[in-house]
Amino acid sequence: MPEAGNTLTLETTQGPVVIEMRPDLAPGHVAHIKKLVAEKFYDGVVFHRVIDGFMAQTGCPHGTGTGGSKYPNLKAEFNAEPHVRGVVSMARAQDPNSANSQFFIVFSDARFLDKQYTVWGKVTSGMENVDKIKRGEPVRDPDKIISAVVS
Repeated sequence: MPEAGNTLTLETTQGPVVIEMRPDLAPGHVAHIKKLVAEKFYDGVVFHRVIDGFMAQTGCPHGTGTGGSKYPNLKAEFNAEPHVRGVVSMARAQDPNSANSQFFIVFSDARFLDKQYTVWGKVTSGMENVDKIKRGEPVRDPDKIISAVVS
């Protein structure tokens, strides 16, 4: 049973996606995501990079993969949690400490990412809705997060 306050529900254009956040793995990242959700940062943000068989990425306020929040980047919290179907992990640039607001949900095993990207959650329901997100780099007429709520 997830700890109270660590369930993130993304209402997407394809339906709800429920994520169990894991502060035991990445306390700084989970706290940052919660702060952004409380500020409605993710509401209306698109899935801008969606690669079939790999992952769906969101969290860029510009919808291009080039932006982040107004807050400083996060220090990496790499952990041993494997990048398998349904895992939620932070996107970043070359610098390991460059994660900010963008994250991705893994469609299928991507173990080559293990210990190089910060895993902070896992989809517990609604993975079938993640599977329906429109593909592309960039995505034409992308799906989006209508609202994000922590409970």
